[in-house]
Amino acid sequence: MFESKSGVLLVGGLGFFLFAFLSNAVVPALLYRDLPEATTTELVAKNAQVMYQFEELSNCYPEQFKKYFGEPTQENCAKALELGRQIYVNEGCWHCHSQFVRPVSREVDRWGPVARTEEYQNVLQRPVMFGTRRVGPDLSREGGRHASDWHAVHFYQPKLVSHGSTMPDYPWLFDGAPDRPNQRGLAIITYVQWLGSWLESYPYYEDYQPLEIERPEAPAEESAATPAEDSAATPAEEAT
Repeated sequence: MFESKSGVLLVGGLGFFLFAFLSNAVVPALLYRDLPEATTTELVAKNAQVMYQFEELSNCYPEQFKKYFGEPTQENCAKALELGRQIYVNEGCWHCHSQFVRPVSREVDRWGPVARTEEYQNVLQRPVMFGTRRVGPDLSREGGRHASDWHAVHFYQPKLVSHGSTMPDYPWLFDGAPDRPNQRGLAIITYVQWLGSWLESYPYYEDYQPLEIERPEAPAEESAATPAEDSAATPAEEAT
């Protein structure tokens, strides 16, 4: 076996595979096995942004929100996040969307800062959804880029807000209309709005500049006629 070129290549290939597995999987797992992993409750307590989005969701759909989650408390937000991630995984969203910004191909310009280790030290990032391909954009920094009602319409019928989208419709996340998300619809919107909300600036990489709208100057008011011209009559006119 070792006397042929194919045998040497086979052994070399297996050796490189074993080395890659040890260096990229086993060693990091051993190094970081003692790092604390935040619970969903801890994530919500430390993140005012996700609570803002959760409260905003309750304002957008008060009847539906009251029916499925009651009040926008931290406890209910944690439940919505856990359910939202479960639905995200079950619906296969990770097939077309990654959640890991890589330091290549100008990804920072498109998706925001490169992913950092501390962003994945929580239960909502287990397992990490690196993604196999990007039919759709990376969602690591999606939170706050669109309003919750935009996401509702996008899940109900993506082509209404994203022309040419290949994303399928998800009508089962709603009670018959895009303005009536059910428990699963509210949960997955909460989860998507959580992605990236832990960054210092929200969204971190959006350099928002308000538009300076030039308004035309108001036309000069025409001089009003004097009361004498409107109502007073001359003696000659009175005589006639």
